[in-house]
Amino acid sequence: MYTAKKLIKQAGTRVDAICDFVGTGGSFLGISKALRQANPKVLCFIVGPESAAVLAGKRITNPNHKIQGGGYSKKDSKFLKDVKVDGYIQISNEEAIDMSRRLAREEGIFAGFSSGANVAAALRLLEHKLEGKTIACLINDSGLKYLSTDLWQA
Repeated sequence: MYTAKKLIKQAGTRVDAICDFVGTGGSFLGISKALRQANPKVLCFIVGPESAAVLAGKRITNPNHKIQGGGYSKKDSKFLKDVKVDGYIQISNEEAIDMSRRLAREEGIFAGFSSGANVAAALRLLEHKLEGKTIACLINDSGLKYLSTDLWQA
């Protein structure tokens, strides 16, 4: 709830949607609940790996996706029971990597795979379904722990 309170304090009811790459589902639960209390019309989207989007009801085509911390191993999260989800957005490894690198290059934000996935999902919504709206997303982690991966070794 702390993150949601900070979001509401900073943005008020101007947040139209949130995108969150789900690990345990705790952040999605707390933030979606609080944002909906502040603005019942807010839309809440779960972001998942394209090749293992079981939360979206999709078949696993590659359990070795690169977007760490989510995917098929999270399908039984107790935090997601009875939580309203307005949609599921699948992001490919390449989209997450490209966006993480873009965040570093253009914004000075050194983030990991899931953060790149969140921003890629938000931009996809802004390009289509939610053009002109305000979308919040989390930058979940630093890119520091990914220095030895191909995220930063390209």
